[in-house]
Amino acid sequence: MRHIRNIFFYLVCLFSSALSLIAQHNHEIDKHGRLIVSPNNRYLQYQDGTPFFWLGDTGWELFHRLKKNEVESYFQTRAAQGFTVIQAVVLAEFDGLHTPNAYGDLPLKNDDPLEPVEAYFRYVDWIIDRANDYGLHIALLPTWGDKLYKNTWGVGPEIFNSSNAAKYGEWIGNRYKEKKNIIWILGGDRLPRNDSDVNIWRSMANGIIKSCGGDANALMTFHPQPSSTCSSSGWFHKDSWLDFNMQQTGHCDDAPVWKFIGADYNLDPPKPVIDGEAVYEDHPLCFDAKNKGYTQAYMIRQAAYYSVFAGAFGYTYGCHAIWQFYAPERAAVNGPLRYWYVSMDLPGARQMNYLKNLMVSFSPAERTPNQKILLDTLEGNKRIQAISGKDYLMVYTGWGESFSVRLGNTKGKKLRAIWFDPRTGAKIPIGIIENKGIKKFKPFSSGKDNDWVLVLYDSEKTYF
Repeated sequence: MRHIRNIFFYLVCLFSSALSLIAQHNHEIDKHGRLIVSPNNRYLQYQDGTPFFWLGDTGWELFHRLKKNEVESYFQTRAAQGFTVIQAVVLAEFDGLHTPNAYGDLPLKNDDPLEPVEAYFRYVDWIIDRANDYGLHIALLPTWGDKLYKNTWGVGPEIFNSSNAAKYGEWIGNRYKEKKNIIWILGGDRLPRNDSDVNIWRSMANGIIKSCGGDANALMTFHPQPSSTCSSSGWFHKDSWLDFNMQQTGHCDDAPVWKFIGADYNLDPPKPVIDGEAVYEDHPLCFDAKNKGYTQAYMIRQAAYYSVFAGAFGYTYGCHAIWQFYAPERAAVNGPLRYWYVSMDLPGARQMNYLKNLMVSFSPAERTPNQKILLDTLEGNKRIQAISGKDYLMVYTGWGESFSVRLGNTKGKKLRAIWFDPRTGAKIPIGIIENKGIKKFKPFSSGKDNDWVLVLYDSEKTYF
């Protein structure tokens, strides 16, 4: 009897916690308005001018695999951990047209994108609305890319062409045009093979925009595969519907993410850029668990900090068990180590909020990558990456290597110096220093899993 009372008490506490979290976040999106691109084309902000930091999670199979109570648990945890965006797919990857969702509904009749099943989409509606209650944006993929091009690892079927893609875009755009927490993502892990594929994606984009009432009401990007550029920019950079570039730098720990981000950051015209799929936590490293093992939290941190310090307006975290929502009744893809609900509190996921909190402490309006202040930048996992604003600068060292900084490039006669620990979020004061000359900085520790951030800012300002 006592055991039953304890379980009941736990459930009541969990429910109360969820209600409290919803109350905390509720109406945040409605209060600030839709997301738009900032005036300098470097980051996203709300319509009222409030800057937005994209901290995403790849919940690709969210609409397809989870029941309502699981959605609640997922959203509650991610919102509490500081996430702001969930990336999810309407026509899902894992046989999404022929294997029903958690309530037995398929998305389409006869595999026809112009014959949507209302019951399936009512559940998508519910999830999007519930995300809004938790203050979460849904980065919505109308379809995974295998519905256009199966390639070697998709099951399709291939159902889209330029005509029905445009009409499906109009239909789904009309359904969600009033949802302020929607960000549109086309593509779905596929590169266009040719002009025909490019035109199909453009047709879908234009259909969405038509129903939403113009570009301003449909914030949109494209999710590619890893490639020589890893980015949407290779096909769509100058398309008016592409509001920001998205990259997929892949699932190895040696991708020079700063180079990929930097390449898009320097394009003309300027557009915001983000890594929408990088190395996942608990993923077979380079898809080779036997020889290389699984990814660890420090690899995720390095990819995240290198991206943001190279100019990205945020970062998308991923976990191998969570993107597929692996559970006992489901076949495993590429050997996940544990079930999705056990993986929610992995260290890399918790540590992403430290990055977000660090970046939102400083204005993004004049923030820019700034390698010129460094005497040496190194390469690989020992890379030193710097970013600065009007009256602050930050330097990330992925291996805890010492580095020297040319001072005098930011405002303030004197600078407050702090070591920021990406593992714990701790801020360790160094002291006040003169903002001139060249100064060498040595972190408290070095080597694998010993990354650090140096933070310097005008000593007359209060940021932390």
